[in-house]
Amino acid sequence: MITGSGTIRPVRRSYYDPSSAPGKGVVWEWENDNGTWTPYDMEVGITIQHAYEKQHPWIDLTSIGFCYIIDFSSMGQINRQTQRKRRVRRRLDMVYPLVTGTLPKSQSWPASPGAVNPPSAPACTCPQCLLVMSIKAAVAAGSNGGTGVTASQQQLQLQLQQQPQPPPRKAVSLSGSTKLPIPASVHKPQDGAATVRSSLKTLASQVSRRQAASTPALTTTGSPASPPSANGKVTRASLNTLNRTNLQRLAIAQSRVLIASGVPTVPVKNLNGSSPVNPALAGITGILMSAAGLPVCLTRPPKLVLHPPPVSKSEIKSIPGFSNTCRKTTKKQTKKGKTPEEVLKKYLQKVRHPPDEDCTICMERLSTPSGYKGPQPAIKPDLVGKLFKCGHMYHLHCLVAMYNNGNKDGSLQCPTCKTIYGVKTGTQPPGKMEYHLIPHSLPGHLDCKTIRIIYNIPPGIQGHEHPNPGKNFTARGFPRHCYIPDSEKGRKVLKLLLVAWDRRLIFAIGTSSTTGESDTVIWNEIHHKTEFGSNLTGHGFPDPNYLDNVLSELVAQGITEESVLQEKD
Repeated sequence: MITGSGTIRPVRRSYYDPSSAPGKGVVWEWENDNGTWTPYDMEVGITIQHAYEKQHPWIDLTSIGFCYIIDFSSMGQINRQTQRKRRVRRRLDMVYPLVTGTLPKSQSWPASPGAVNPPSAPACTCPQCLLVMSIKAAVAAGSNGGTGVTASQQQLQLQLQQQPQPPPRKAVSLSGSTKLPIPASVHKPQDGAATVRSSLKTLASQVSRRQAASTPALTTTGSPASPPSANGKVTRASLNTLNRTNLQRLAIAQSRVLIASGVPTVPVKNLNGSSPVNPALAGITGILMSAAGLPVCLTRPPKLVLHPPPVSKSEIKSIPGFSNTCRKTTKKQTKKGKTPEEVLKKYLQKVRHPPDEDCTICMERLSTPSGYKGPQPAIKPDLVGKLFKCGHMYHLHCLVAMYNNGNKDGSLQCPTCKTIYGVKTGTQPPGKMEYHLIPHSLPGHLDCKTIRIIYNIPPGIQGHEHPNPGKNFTARGFPRHCYIPDSEKGRKVLKLLLVAWDRRLIFAIGTSSTTGESDTVIWNEIHHKTEFGSNLTGHGFPDPNYLDNVLSELVAQGITEESVLQEKD
């Protein structure tokens, strides 16, 4: 596929056994919180359908990485950890790949005496369409047993000759039980159009031999049957009259018939090569073979592995150096007895002669009164303070207003350089954090076991420190499973994450950047790895920089090794 910017990206298509769920058009779906139905992933649906056909009463999806049980008697999905139950359903749809609509009525012979074929629309002259139409014309000529060149073929050859000569390209590696022969003309120096025509002739002749030995012609529902010939046999409708969309539909249907009849497929590889030429040639080869009715088996994409293999309770171990395996948080205990003015006095000193600079909070000059227009604190608007650590200066009026609009936890963060004064805490809702060792290794960390962290936060009502006090909030995707290598640095990260959990900094309530849902539990700028055996979403392994990156994110939240000592004290 070539994007609008000229970037070449590989495309792929998957084939499934005709006896599987997608091959039969069976779709398994679960009911989400909005009352609508969401289809399972293709591999999950195949697994569920296989158990359903075997008349099993239920199936445990743990073996494929999901902590759910599907109960066929009640048609429900049960979460093994929370015991929450959702409805599931099985419905019939179009078989995979989807083939919709009907083929147009063949115009290779007059429908009635005196009927005249309508004028055809001008053909597209892009290289891809020219190649597809050349294949179509060659297949039609081979099926009819003719060897002459029609006017349409002459026009296509002329257009091919007018195309600019392409630069030399690398060959695509084909493997499998069936191989496409390479014409001898390819090895000789000649123009690009001649090479294409020679390859198309060879491919067309092979297609003709395949179609002669394969199953009878496919009849699509809703399309008229071909008229009988003199000897009573049904003739194949001419492909010359099919437009590109219907040709592709017919090619897909033909491919399924060939696969079902035992015709071997031709795998096209090199889709993940370092050169952009290999994916482009593989994609073009797939288009040509599909248009000619040849089944194409492209390389399958990597599989998402969210969870480790099943782990029994006896295999789960506590982490050496950690006394517990669970940590809970409750509602925040508000610190009383200190006014905002008393908190600020600990972190700054007053400036008698402020410089002629801007206050970055109100954007007014420090030498002039504060420009803050909100609720007025009990402090003079022209006083200026300088923070001890970083030295940045602000109107005291502005700092008090900023503190009142925050968490009011006795800490202060410089709005310019983000230096934290005091102990920063967050607004994470109550929940539970579990952590233990499992006997499996992460990709890139095969020399050690894995620390699994399980976060569980139930939905509830927002408190006064949240965006909408008194309003319900949701908690999607819990329990959330996260993974860290059981290395020296991995255990260090776990210790700091425990401090972050106690300070309520792991999660917050806000708007999800993934779903757009508001008033829901979201991550709070400390990244976690939720993929166990892959890294397709960027939240998995291998990632050699992850531990260093998360340590930097924890420092930005005011959590360092000194924080661990403070928590012990």
